[in-house]
Amino acid sequence: MAKKETKVKKPKAQKMTAKSSSKADDFRAKSADELGTHLTTLKKEQFNLRFQRANGQSENTGRIRVLRRDIARIETILTQQRRAKA
Repeated sequence: MAKKETKVKKPKAQKMTAKSSSKADDFRAKSADELGTHLTTLKKEQFNLRFQRANGQSENTGRIRVLRRDIARIETILTQQRRAKA
């Protein structure tokens, strides 16, 4: 039998790039009214996905997690904006 050659993995070089903007930064750029409307649309979508999951029709279960986190981000930013005004 022939021996298998084992390759040694070299560490990948890290790229030196500027940090891309996060979702929170995008949300902070919006006004409170825009965030409020975006929040209601996300909550409606979350309700529909929960309803689909309960009926066994949900295809994209990972979307529920993303929605929960986006809703939390928006609510956090709205709270920060309210406290900054006070």
